[in-house]
Amino acid sequence: MVRYKNIKIFTGNANPRLASEISEYLGMELSHASVSSFSDGEICLSIGESVRGSDCYIIQPTCTPVNDNLMELLIMIDALRRASAKRITAVLPYYGYARQDRKSKARDPITAKLIANLITQAGARRVLSVDLHAGQIQGFFDIPVDHLHAAPLLSDYFKNRMDLKDVVVVSPDIGGVARSRTLAESLHVPLAIIDKRRPKPNVAEIMHIIGDVKDKRAIMIDDIIDTGGTIALGAKTLMDFGAKEVFACCTHPVLSGPAIQRLQDSVLTEVVVTNTIPLAQDKQIEKIKTISIAPLIGEAIIRIHEDISVSKLFV
Repeated sequence: MVRYKNIKIFTGNANPRLASEISEYLGMELSHASVSSFSDGEICLSIGESVRGSDCYIIQPTCTPVNDNLMELLIMIDALRRASAKRITAVLPYYGYARQDRKSKARDPITAKLIANLITQAGARRVLSVDLHAGQIQGFFDIPVDHLHAAPLLSDYFKNRMDLKDVVVVSPDIGGVARSRTLAESLHVPLAIIDKRRPKPNVAEIMHIIGDVKDKRAIMIDDIIDTGGTIALGAKTLMDFGAKEVFACCTHPVLSGPAIQRLQDSVLTEVVVTNTIPLAQDKQIEKIKTISIAPLIGEAIIRIHEDISVSKLFV
């Protein structure tokens, strides 16, 4: 028997496996929708059931191919709105274009805001996302945004993975200190910070380490691992400063370009990621451990549907 009769869970092609895990957590089946392409490349969408008066959730991270997945999301929102869905929530485990959240030089676009406008104008009435790259992106939307955090899941993993008596959490840069402090407090271990400068995009130069890492097992945490340069270089520096073992974890395994080779060749013992972004077969190396974000998103969906606090998940 379906417990939540008025919920409908849809997915595009971005991460159908995660959508299936979420619907399984909710004790229901995915709603019927087919997303394909016409011969000219335009997206073809077919919703296979009535959504009139339903509380609809679209599971669609805007990961690679970013533009295709974004258009699928917008078209599905539009279709559900025109079919008289009661409420449409865009569930974005990974929010693409989030790193373009301000003007760093003249004539730069603020693409994170543009995407927020598109999602809102398409007809979404709520957004659910995980570990936005910048917290202020919540303010780019004129609709409610529920911002989930993967840190409790990562914390539970390491609590079960190792003895924490010689562990230190390390922020790979100054900007990630708040995130790292949250994990350190959860694990009841000290915090260290890698102070670096970035001479140009995707190139990081390590300066020095603030804190004691000698003879410690270090856990680096970031929201995104993209090309892997920062994490690999950080791990090497930590070992040079006397760490005896280095782990890394992140919410979003973008893993573009040379990332997999860099992680494979690095001194890292293990890289723990969540499944906000699906990992292609060629990226599933032995060093990478994936944990599911589905229970967290599923519980948030239940709370949104029943109009109870989502923030209580992190108290």
